[in-house]
Amino acid sequence: MMAGIMSYFGGRRDPKQSSRDAIVTLRQQLQMIEKKEEYLQKKIDEEVKKARANAVSNKAAATAALRRKKVTEQELDRLQNTRFQLEMQVNTLESASFNAENMAAMKKASSALKDIHGKLTIDTVDRTMADIQEQTQLASEVSEAISSSTYAGVDIDEDALKQELAELEQDELNERLMGDHVPVHHPAGPSRIEDNRHAVEDDEDAQLKELQAALAM
Repeated sequence: MMAGIMSYFGGRRDPKQSSRDAIVTLRQQLQMIEKKEEYLQKKIDEEVKKARANAVSNKAAATAALRRKKVTEQELDRLQNTRFQLEMQVNTLESASFNAENMAAMKKASSALKDIHGKLTIDTVDRTMADIQEQTQLASEVSEAISSSTYAGVDIDEDALKQELAELEQDELNERLMGDHVPVHHPAGPSRIEDNRHAVEDDEDAQLKELQAALAM
């Protein structure tokens, strides 16, 4: 009621609601047209039956029936053209309404993006990234300074360290060399131990002979 009064006095109406009302009205009109088309088609069929029934016995009645059929067919053609125009209007309104809803959604999305970004600009982003890079570099330098000062004030003899490292290296080599000549473990027993001792001595004698032969060359 109020919407009708506002429309009558030229008040502003919601375009979306106006489009919906127009589509509903057009579809209702299309339903009426379809019913009228059905009625006219039945009327045409009846006139054709009358014309056939009187074609031999009553030519005047048959001719009159054919005239009424022609008139009804013309009316049906005009009605079909009207229905076509209304269907085109419905399609146009639905398409326009769909486009308007899409634009409204895109406008809301654009407004949401503006709210998210706020005063954010490319310059602000560049400055922020530069600050982050600067702070990251500072943190790296601080960590390096802390790690390098760990042994500050401690008197360390570098030559002594090198000497100790050389001794450790020599011990490791000696252990590896001895490991190469360690006999295979066998169950304990006097005869087995004695055989192992002779085997080690024979091996050492063989290596000594090989060394002497190499020196003699």
